[in-house]
Amino acid sequence: MSFLTRFYLSFFAGLMLFAHAQAQTISVADAGIRADTYENVTPRVQKVIDEAILTGKTTLAFPKGRYDFWPDGAIKAKYFISNTSTEEEDSLKIRTIGMLFKNARNLTIEGNGALFVFHGKMTTIVLEQCENVRLQNIHVDFERPSMSEMRYGKVVDGGVDLEIHRDARYAIANGRLEWFGEGWKTTHFHAIEFDTTLKTMRYSDWKTFHNSKATELRPGLVHFDVPAGFRPKQGNILTVRDIIRDQVGMLILESKNMTLQDVDMHYMHGLGIVSQYTETITMRRVTCAPRPESGRIIASSADFMHFSGCSGKVTVEECRFSGAHDDPVNVHGTNLRIVGQSGTQSLKVRFMHGQSYGLNAFFAGDTVAFVHAATMERFANGTVKTVQRLNDRELLLTFEKPVPAGLQEHDCVENMTRTPEVLIRGNYFTRTNTRGVLLTTPRKAVIENNTFFRTGMSAILIEADAEGWYESGPVRDVTIRNNEFIDCAYQGGPGNAVIAINPSNKIADFKKPVHFNIRIEGNVFKTFDYPVLYAKSTQGLIFKDNAVVRTNALSPQTEHKQMFYFNGCSDVAISNLKLSEDVLGKNVKLENMPANQLKITGSAKLTVE
Repeated sequence: MSFLTRFYLSFFAGLMLFAHAQAQTISVADAGIRADTYENVTPRVQKVIDEAILTGKTTLAFPKGRYDFWPDGAIKAKYFISNTSTEEEDSLKIRTIGMLFKNARNLTIEGNGALFVFHGKMTTIVLEQCENVRLQNIHVDFERPSMSEMRYGKVVDGGVDLEIHRDARYAIANGRLEWFGEGWKTTHFHAIEFDTTLKTMRYSDWKTFHNSKATELRPGLVHFDVPAGFRPKQGNILTVRDIIRDQVGMLILESKNMTLQDVDMHYMHGLGIVSQYTETITMRRVTCAPRPESGRIIASSADFMHFSGCSGKVTVEECRFSGAHDDPVNVHGTNLRIVGQSGTQSLKVRFMHGQSYGLNAFFAGDTVAFVHAATMERFANGTVKTVQRLNDRELLLTFEKPVPAGLQEHDCVENMTRTPEVLIRGNYFTRTNTRGVLLTTPRKAVIENNTFFRTGMSAILIEADAEGWYESGPVRDVTIRNNEFIDCAYQGGPGNAVIAINPSNKIADFKKPVHFNIRIEGNVFKTFDYPVLYAKSTQGLIFKDNAVVRTNALSPQTEHKQMFYFNGCSDVAISNLKLSEDVLGKNVKLENMPANQLKITGSAKLTVE
């Protein structure tokens, strides 16, 4: 074959591949949708999405630019979403959806750096019963966030000036300031204050301003006649939101092999990205933080990433989290309480927490654990044969075999099939008043190479709960390694500890552990205070090759003066601990366990109490 023949064959093959790729790609521009028009693109984009799914396109593209999504023409659909709202707060559960992807397969949504700006209260994107879908190179923001931000200006006794962020909207009626947005008005107030000097976030209160006479000095500057003695710190930023989680940032529902990569979520109303009963999710280089040019500090009014009842593997890698009013990452299942029995093989179970109900929590063939609520012990297993939805709160589960004897009041059923392996690696956590990571899964979990900077509560919290939030369950294989913790837990968390292991069992008995096999290795704890680790009812706890370094930016607190606090634990080992000379604590408190369950080796000298 001659050179020219080979050249032409290669050339035409390339053309055919290019033509095939073009045929598999659909662009919103093909439907006449242009960027930077500031027009409502919601209904037109939805038509393109539906066409892409119907015709089996592999890529849906948005040319770079700004696209505005309004509630007008948006799909409105009912979705029960974990950890969102009670019946009293939001009985209808109607979500206003910017973009709905339902039953999409093998599709990449390519943003090319586009900015999606949403208006009003909306759920930006829903991915329902999708498989092999990738969302990439997209920025998401709101024109008017449902968070109002303001800076303390002039502060004198009896008077405070608030410099209100340009994106906030307000009115003064009868001497009282009111927050409003595009089609909404704040009626419940939850406030958190950001210290611009210390870079900390603490719970605050809007009540003083709500009850004080407001006078506009000029647009964006409002004076309040506050009670004598009320003197907030000038320059700090107060952030206020409505507590009702009637929408979410994004919903990934009952899907498989889902990826978000190079996606920036600059603001999310209600709960953030909720992945619910989805198998295998990858969040890579997802930034949850305000756009720098916006001048805002908050990017979500609740969690950033919430994984409920997921399976396969959850990967959160190289992400940045800054500015959440709740936990950046929460991975959990849901315990349902047993409230009745029908025959030998059927149980009536109930969603107990007010904000989590109506979920498809069980599927035929799922393996479950029966859990004693008082001890959090998984005491028997079963396999689901059928699931009958009795109402939004209750299900009737029928099992392949008779249910175990010895069921006790408040015992629960936990879905073991819908539990994921977890990798949280190379992320940066900052500017949150709560925790960094909440984690409860019985499968292998690794938290490594992350930085946690001044999380208000414990940087990492492992619970297991059958009495409060009902977020399951006991862990069996957790590794926390090579992380850096900087001045965490300054305003709360179990024992005010940087890492806390705190199951909800009422009696801590070292012979009846809840959690097993937690390894904390090679981390650096830069801390202003005493507590580093609090652990309850844990067997096989290893604290190895870690360093604790004293910092001085924040002031030590007067209580919780133990570096380590073990309650009802067994087989605990502390080894090769490195301490700076001025570090606080240097001690271990034991409760509900004998001293022989703790082994300390290495040069660091710790006092055991």
